[in-house]
Amino acid sequence: MTNPYRGEVALEIDGVQHQLRLTLGALAELEAGLDSGSLMDLVARFEGGKVSSRDVLALIVAGLRGGGWQGRAGDLLAAEISGGPMAAARAAAELLTRAFLPPEEIAT
Repeated sequence: MTNPYRGEVALEIDGVQHQLRLTLGALAELEAGLDSGSLMDLVARFEGGKVSSRDVLALIVAGLRGGGWQGRAGDLLAAEISGGPMAAARAAAELLTRAFLPPEEIAT
C-alpha cells in the first residue's frame, strides 16, 4: 500500500505495481544526472509546464531506485507504463510534490 506521508507514489510498470519514493540518495543521484541546473530548476520546469520526457524518465528512475528497484533507465525504454506518458508525468510531478512539501500540506 502506498504511503503518501513517506513520499510514496504508486506506478504500474509492465503489469507490476511499484512504490516510488525520492530518498535523499535518489535525489542526489537525480541531481547528478541532470543535464543542467539543480533540483529547484527541475521543480521550476514542472511548475512552468516546460518539463521534458527526459525529466519525467529521470524522476521515475530516481523514484524507483528510492523504492528499492535495481534497474537502469534503459530498462524502462520499452516498458509499458499503465496510463502511458501522462500517468508517468503525473507520478513524476507527485514525487516532487511529496519530496518537498510537509506531510500536512499533501492532499491525498
